Amino acid sequence: MQIRFATALSADEYVRQQAWKDAALDNCPIHSKDGCGFTRHGTYSRQSPEGTKIARWYCPDGHSTFSLIPDCLSSRLPGSLIDVETAINKVENAPSQEAAVYGFRIDVGLTGVLRWIRRRLFLIHTTLRLLTKLVPAFHDCQPSISSFKATLGVEYALPVLRMSAGAYLYVLPPPIGFGPRPQRKKGKKPPFQHKTGTDPPEKRE
Repeated sequence: MQIRFATALSADEYVRQQAWKDAALDNCPIHSKDGCGFTRHGTYSRQSPEGTKIARWYCPDGHSTFSLIPDCLSSRLPGSLIDVETAINKVENAPSQEAAVYGFRIDVGLTGVLRWIRRRLFLIHTTLRLLTKLVPAFHDCQPSISSFKATLGVEYALPVLRMSAGAYLYVLPPPIGFGPRPQRKKGKKPPFQHKTGTDPPEKRE
């Protein structure tokens, strides 16, 4: 389970200060009383930003681990929330997705990078739509980065949304929230129908 680690540090500051050492989780999120064996369980590394580590705890009775994700980092995606927002903002203000991703992820080619950005677009726009319904202050917002930035009056919206949407973090999908990934709606398949065949031969009398 991922849990919010409230901090105003940027991703670079988090790594430079090794802030995972300051992360604290005093009580087991599953059990209200002591005795479950809840204890710190070291750290695990993330690929991006380089040098990032995440503090982790373990409950033996619940067979569960708990990771403290700082406000600057994406949940269930590599990199920071600012990295995600920068990419999404570029797409929202470009004439096409292909034009926006020019120069992104040259290691995977155009097809791969379009899949990469569309996954993030889907997650972020789904989250923003949910926030317009859940949070009264965002009722008039459009599900776009620029609309939320204007309402919040900030340079980067996603880290602020992580901080301000605490009550809904386990409903909201990644990379802002810690809820499940939303499923794309699939179009209904047409009902199966046999192909029309030739007419049966006429009986001779």
